[in-house]
Amino acid sequence: MKLILTQEVQGLGAAGDIVTVKDGYARNFLMPRGLGIAWTRGGEKQVTQIKRARKVREIRDTTHANEVKQAIEALAVTLAAKAGDAGRLFGSVTTADIADAVKAAGGPVVDKRKVSIPAHIKTVGKYSASIVVHEGVVAKLNFEVVAG
Repeated sequence: MKLILTQEVQGLGAAGDIVTVKDGYARNFLMPRGLGIAWTRGGEKQVTQIKRARKVREIRDTTHANEVKQAIEALAVTLAAKAGDAGRLFGSVTTADIADAVKAAGGPVVDKRKVSIPAHIKTVGKYSASIVVHEGVVAKLNFEVVAG
C-alpha cells in the first residue's frame, strides 16, 4: 500500500515522503496513529504542503544548528508543576513538558522526541536535559522545576 507520511517515522521516512508498506502495517499502525494517509493523486498537493512546512522548521546546516544550540543554552527555563509539601511532584516532568517550556521561555520550537532526560523527574529542583538540534549538535538545557 502506498502512503504519504504526515510525520517522521523512524526507519521509514520523514514527513511528506511517499512510501510503500504492507497493508496491515498501514491499516493497523500508521493510519490510526495519524502517521500516514493513503496515497491519491489529490494527495500530491498535501505532499508539497507538508514538505514546505518541513523546510521552514528544518535546521539548514551546522552553523545554523550551533546558533540554535546557543539560543537554547542561554535560556532560563522554569517549569511549574503541582507538588506536595515535601517537594514531591504529583506525576512527573516529561519531555513534552520540557519542549513546551523551552517554547514558552522564548526559545525555538523543539520536538519532544529530540529531548532526553537522564532519569524521571519527580521532585522540585534543578535539572539538565540534552536536546539533539542537528546530527552531531547537542544542546545542554538547564532548567528548574518549581512548585506551582
